[in-house]
Amino acid sequence: MNNNSFSESYKKAGVDVTAGYKAVELMKSHIARTMTSGALSGIGGFGGLFELDTTGISKPVLVSGTDGVGTKIKIAFVMDKHDTVGIDCVAMCVNDIICCGAKPLFFLDYIACGKNYPEKIEKIVAGVAEGCVQAGCALIGGETAEHPGLMPLDEYDLAGFSVGVVDKDKILQPDTQKAGDVLIAIKSSGVHSNGFSLVRSVFDINQQNLNMHFDDLGMSLGECLLTPTRIYVKALLSLIDAVNVKSVSHITGGGFYENIPRALPKNLAAKIERDAVDVLPIFKLIARAGNIPERDMFNTFNMGVGMIVSVDKNDADKAVEVLKAAGEDAYVLGELVESEEGVIIC
Repeated sequence: MNNNSFSESYKKAGVDVTAGYKAVELMKSHIARTMTSGALSGIGGFGGLFELDTTGISKPVLVSGTDGVGTKIKIAFVMDKHDTVGIDCVAMCVNDIICCGAKPLFFLDYIACGKNYPEKIEKIVAGVAEGCVQAGCALIGGETAEHPGLMPLDEYDLAGFSVGVVDKDKILQPDTQKAGDVLIAIKSSGVHSNGFSLVRSVFDINQQNLNMHFDDLGMSLGECLLTPTRIYVKALLSLIDAVNVKSVSHITGGGFYENIPRALPKNLAAKIERDAVDVLPIFKLIARAGNIPERDMFNTFNMGVGMIVSVDKNDADKAVEVLKAAGEDAYVLGELVESEEGVIIC
């Protein structure tokens, strides 16, 4: 900790630099968990250093992704639980990167807060570190900034970005897809980190309501909503090594109708068997409580499907087998058909 740096004037203005130093000290053990062979620098410097190992990669291509947690953070505020949103932040970035076939290498986070409470910042970063461990990438840097007067003292926002690498010849090629290819669903852990503006409009977000237990959820509403986004990196890397994966869709904000077409050629559509979709209880509760049409639900939420993978029909059984062996709940969701509708749910 830097004992020589202190400004009474800055503290009176709302920024205590010593709180920042304490937060860094508290988060060091969490960051240490994420260190991989490529991470060359500790935290505290002006830049995070990472040595790129290109062994076995003839044409390395860097792939980057950035995102935040969105208004799900409001749930964390009310529940006063801050150790899971960091996992969400990492997940939203690395789950995008893997859609290209890239392995995430490192991650950096950015926390903006009204006031730096070191113990709270430690919990946030502990979640980020856990997400990095799950994704197999290193947390090599970040920034915590106090913004007094810009946001309430007890609130914060969290964002980050990740960089991964893939061999140019192994980048997933959605244009190789054809009618008859099979779509494999990989189950989500819950609402993940999308659609929370609609969630908050359906439920009155207060401590009493969030602590309410629902038998069909098997937990309180707040616990269910704060369930962190599942990170699919390791399972999908195993799948890509085992079969010819043609495309991967990360089902985030915009649900099925927005995200699946992003990984399809214009002449193909995803024909989804509605009865095959294993809709999680939380989405049934949201639809019922908010009187939300099913079309809107599928156009906002993941509905229980975090990722959708496209493979040749001859590889479908093996793909499901590999994903299950990697700890994922996977099943056949539908197929590709010749159409320009994008997504057909029937």
